[in-house]
Amino acid sequence: MSILKFAVKPLIAMAMLLPAASVYADFNHQKWDSLLDDHVTMTNGGKASVVDYAGMQADKSQLASYLKATSQVSQSEFNRWNKNEQLAFLINVYNARTVELILTKYPNIKSIKDIGSLFSSPWKQDFIPLFGKTRSLDDVEHNLIRGSKRYNDPRIHFAVNCASIGCPALQDDAFTGKRLDKQLEQVTAKFLADGSRNRLKGNTLEVSPLFKWYKEDFASNWRGSNNLEGFLGRYSQSLGLNKTQAAALKQGKINIGYTNYDWDLNK
Repeated sequence: MSILKFAVKPLIAMAMLLPAASVYADFNHQKWDSLLDDHVTMTNGGKASVVDYAGMQADKSQLASYLKATSQVSQSEFNRWNKNEQLAFLINVYNARTVELILTKYPNIKSIKDIGSLFSSPWKQDFIPLFGKTRSLDDVEHNLIRGSKRYNDPRIHFAVNCASIGCPALQDDAFTGKRLDKQLEQVTAKFLADGSRNRLKGNTLEVSPLFKWYKEDFASNWRGSNNLEGFLGRYSQSLGLNKTQAAALKQGKINIGYTNYDWDLNK
C-alpha cells in the first residue's frame, strides 16, 4: 500500500466523524422562537413584555411539539454540547414550561402563585420530563442551572421568566448558544434600566428583590464582581448613575434597598 493511501485513510475517517459531531452543535429552538415572535410584545423600550396567553393557547399544539422535542434530548446528547448551548436550552425549557403551566389554568388565573397549594408551590410541581426524570421548575433552575456550578452566570436571573410583571421580561425570541452571551447582556441591561424596578432615590439604590433572593449569585466573582455592588457597578450606565455615583456604589457608599415584586400575570 502506498504512503498516500496511508495518509488518506485517517482523513476519510475524520471526515466521516464530522457530520455526527455537527448534530450536537445546536438544538433547534425554531418552534419556540416562532411562538415568542407571534405572542410576546415588548413594551417600555424592551424593558418589559406582555404575553398573549390566548394566542399561546391557540397554538398549544406547536408548544407541545417543541416541548416533546426537548424531552427527547438524552443526558448523553446534552453533555456533548458546549456550555452556551446547554444553558440556552435549559433557559428555553424553563420559560416554555412556565407558559405551559400557566395555560393549564388560563384564563382563570391572575398570578402564577394561584397554581398549586399551600404545600406545593407552582415551582415545586414535577411535570417536566427531562433527561430521563420528571422535574420541577425549581429543579431546572436551582439544580440543573444554578446548582450545577457549570455556568456560574448571574445574568440567568434576567433570562428565566416566572410569568409575572415583576419578573424580567419574557423575550420575543428564543435563546441560542451562538448568541447567548449577547442576549444575556441585553436582558440584564434592559432590566436594570427599568426605573419601575431599579432606581436611585437619594443615597439609596432601590433594586429588584431578585438581588436579595439571589445575592450569593451576584457575589460569585463573575467576571471580577465579588459582591452585589460590584455587579451593579458594571451596569451603572443602565441604572442611570453618573461617574461619581457609580464610584460611590463600588465603594459601598450607596445604600442598597429593594423594591416590591409584582406577582400579577404578565398579560
